[in-house]
Amino acid sequence: MIPLAPAENRLRHYPADVGAGDLYRHAPPHVAEKWATVANGLMAQAAEAGSSAQELVARQVQELGFSFRIAGDAEERSWPLTPMPLIIGAEEWAGVERGLVQRAELMERVAADIYGPQQLVRDGHLPAAVVTGSRYFARDMIGLKPRGDHYLHVYAADLARGPRGQWRILSDRLKLATGAGYALENRLALSRSTGALLSGIHVRRLAGFFADLRAGIARDCGRESPRIALLTPGRFNQSYPEQAHLARYLGFPLVEGRDLTVSDDNLYVRTIAGPKRIDALWRWLDTNALDPLRFDSRSQLGVPDLFEAWARGRLELANWPGVELLESQAFAAFMPALCERLLGETPILPTIATWWCGQPAEAALVRERLGELQIVPAFGDAVEGISGDQPLPGAGLDEAARERLLEAMARRPMDYCGQEIVQLSTTPALVGDGFEPRPFTVRAFVTRDGNGQWTVMPGGFARLSSSGELRNSLMGEGDLSADVCIVDDGPGRDQVPTLFHVSPPIRRGGGILASQAADNLYWFGRYLERAEATVRVVRSILGSSIDVDSLALRDQEVRRLLAELLYLWNAVDEEELELPMAQVCRLALLGTGRSGGVSALLGAIRDIGLTLRDRFAPDFWRIASRQPPEIPSSRGAVMQRGVWELLERFSALSGLIAEDMVRSPAWRFLDMGRRIERALAICRMLRQMDRADDEADALSAMLDLCDSQISYRSRYLSSPARAPVLDLLLLDPENPRSLIFQLQALNDHIEALPTLADNGLPEAPQLASRAILANFAGMSAETLDDALLLDTEERLLALSEAVSLRYFLQFDRAKPVGGQFLA
Repeated sequence: MIPLAPAENRLRHYPADVGAGDLYRHAPPHVAEKWATVANGLMAQAAEAGSSAQELVARQVQELGFSFRIAGDAEERSWPLTPMPLIIGAEEWAGVERGLVQRAELMERVAADIYGPQQLVRDGHLPAAVVTGSRYFARDMIGLKPRGDHYLHVYAADLARGPRGQWRILSDRLKLATGAGYALENRLALSRSTGALLSGIHVRRLAGFFADLRAGIARDCGRESPRIALLTPGRFNQSYPEQAHLARYLGFPLVEGRDLTVSDDNLYVRTIAGPKRIDALWRWLDTNALDPLRFDSRSQLGVPDLFEAWARGRLELANWPGVELLESQAFAAFMPALCERLLGETPILPTIATWWCGQPAEAALVRERLGELQIVPAFGDAVEGISGDQPLPGAGLDEAARERLLEAMARRPMDYCGQEIVQLSTTPALVGDGFEPRPFTVRAFVTRDGNGQWTVMPGGFARLSSSGELRNSLMGEGDLSADVCIVDDGPGRDQVPTLFHVSPPIRRGGGILASQAADNLYWFGRYLERAEATVRVVRSILGSSIDVDSLALRDQEVRRLLAELLYLWNAVDEEELELPMAQVCRLALLGTGRSGGVSALLGAIRDIGLTLRDRFAPDFWRIASRQPPEIPSSRGAVMQRGVWELLERFSALSGLIAEDMVRSPAWRFLDMGRRIERALAICRMLRQMDRADDEADALSAMLDLCDSQISYRSRYLSSPARAPVLDLLLLDPENPRSLIFQLQALNDHIEALPTLADNGLPEAPQLASRAILANFAGMSAETLDDALLLDTEERLLALSEAVSLRYFLQFDRAKPVGGQFLA
C-alpha cells in the first residue's frame, strides 16, 4: 500500500486500476514516497516559475543543444525528455545489476569461443547456421585475439519489466552503445531544470560509470596515457549528436575514417602537427564498414588497412569487430542453455522466450502457436512476409497474410524466429497537467573498469512508448525519453569517479587537432565573419549606425556602391540591384539560393558546426545554430530590428570565442578564419567605397563597415577626413577592426602553429604571412592606394591556399618526419 505523501500528493489522481507491475503503484512504500516527492517538487517548481514542468525541462534541452534524428529525417529534432524520471529502488536494481553483469560475461565468453576454438559449435551446443547465417559474422576475425583479451568493453541491453515486477532482456546491444550519451544528457538536463530535487531523494550519480568506461579501454592499450578516439560515421548518422556529446564528456577526439591512416600496422590521426598515434578506438561503425580492403569495399566510412593494425596487436577496439552477430534474435533462443554451459548458472535476467525456426521441432511449435507469438527476422535483415524490422504479431494476420508468411517460413525457416509477446509494465508520465501511465523499456549499460571488471551504470535510458509497441529503433514517432534514477534510502555509496582518486600528470594545451577539424574550424570562422560583414553592409545601406536618425539615408551613389558589394559577394543577383534598396537588403539577409546571402551563410555555419559539436560549449552552439530572425517586411524599422538582432548574435559569438575558448590550435584556426576574412573584406570594402564622388559620406560608410565610428569621433573632433580614416582603418595597430591588426593577428597565429620540418626553416604559410606584414612596414595613410589593397587581397588568398595545403590536405598515407612518426 502506498502511504500518503506530505501535503498534496500530485500523484493522487494517478489511475489506481493501472495494470500490474506499474512502477509507482506497485513500488515499496519508501520508494513510492520518493515518487510523490518528485511529482510534488516538479509541479511546485513549475508553479513558482509560471511555466509548466515540460517547458522547464524543454528549455534546458534546447540550451544544452540535445537533439536526435529519426530514420528518414533530414533535420535534427529536439530531444523529447519528460520531466518525470523512472524511480527504481536500490534493492530492486541490485538484482538487475547482477543479471546484467552475468549477461555481459556470457556474451564475452560466447564471442571468445566463436572467434576462437568454436567448441560450442563442435559440441553441438550452437548450430553452425546461427553463426554463419548472420551477415555480421566476420570470418576474417577467427583466430584473432584482442590485445587486452577483452572482446567486449561496453555492453547494453534493452529491458522490460513484467506484470509481477520481474525484469527480462528484450535484446542485446553489442555493436553500439546507443543511448549511453542520451542517459547522460537526460540526467544533465533534468538536474539543471529541477535543482536539488534529485539529490534530495538520494539518486545515484552516473559520472563514475563513464570514468570507469574510459579507464577500462585505457587499461588494454598497453602504454601509459594512451590516446583513445571515438570513431563516428559522421554528422548524418542518427546518433551523431550523442556521439559528439560523449566524445566531449570523455575527452576523446571525435574522428571519422578520413581523419585516420594506417602505416607500419599502426593507426594515426592526421593532425596539423603531422600523424599522431591512436592506441584505441571506441567504434560506432559496423564491422563491415571498418576496413574497405578487408570487408565491404564500398565503405567510405572506414580506414584502409585498419584490419592490419588490430590483427597485429597495435590497436585496441571497443568493441571487438564481429561481436555484433550476437545481437541476432537467433542467438537469443540459445542463451539460457549457453549460460548453463559456459557459466554454470541459471540466467538471472531471462531472455524473452524465443524459438529459432532453423530447427524442425521449434519451427513446428512456432507454426502451431502462430496466433500467440510474434515473428521476427532471425538475423536482423529484412525477410519475406515481414515489413521493416518490427515484430509481426501472428494474431493480427488475416488468412491470406498468414498463409503467405507460413509459405515464406517454409522456404527459408532459418531466417525466422518466434517470440512470446511481452506485456510491458507502466510508469507515470507527466502529460499536460497530470500523470498518466505509459509503457516503458529501459536500456541499461555495462562497461569494464580500470581493473577489467564489469560495472553497471546506476541508471540508464528509458523510452516511454506512445503506442505500447516494442521497437528496434532507439526512439519512435511520439515516444518520450525519461531519466532512470536509482535511489538509496539515505546518502548512497561513494559515487566519486575512480579516475579522480589518482591525480593525473599535469598537462596543458588543447590536445590533438585533426586536419579535418582544423579545416572546419577555419571555414567556420570565415563564414561567421563573412556573414557579419554582409550584415554590416546592409546596415550601412539602411542608414548610419551612429546618426541621431538611424534611418537617415546615405548618398544615393554610396548606397549603390554598397549594394554592388552585395552583388560582388553573391548575396543578391545583378538584376535584383534594380529593385528598391530596402528589398535588396531584405533579399541579402533572407534570400535563398545565393551562397553569399546571410541566410545561406548561417546555414553553412550550422552545417560546419555540426561536425564540431564535440568542441563547442553548449552556450556557443545554441547561439551559432539559431535560424535567421524573421523579417516580415521591407520597412526600414523592421529591417533595422533584424539587422541589430543579427549583429548582437555575432557579438555574442565573438565574445564567447574571445573569453571562453582555450588558446589552443583549435582556437587559432577558428580565429585565423575570422581574421583572414575580415582582412579581405576591409580591402574590398575600401576599394569599392573609394570610387564614390561624395567622399565625406563614403568615409562615413567606411567607418560604419569597420565598426569604427565611435573610435574616430573620440579621436578627431571633425567630420571624417581621408587620411585619418585610412590610418584608423588600415594602419592603426590598436584598432581591432583595422587591417594591420588582422594581419598581425594572422601572423601571430601562423608563427605559433607547428611545423613538420626539423631544420628550423619557415614553411610556406609563415613566409607568406611575413611577406604581407612586411609590405606595410613604413607605410603611411598618404601613400596607401588601391593597388596596394588589391595586392594585399591577392596575397591573402595565396596565404589561405598555403594554409590549406599545409594543414588541411594531408598525405594519403602517413609519412615519417625526420625518419620517425610523431607519437
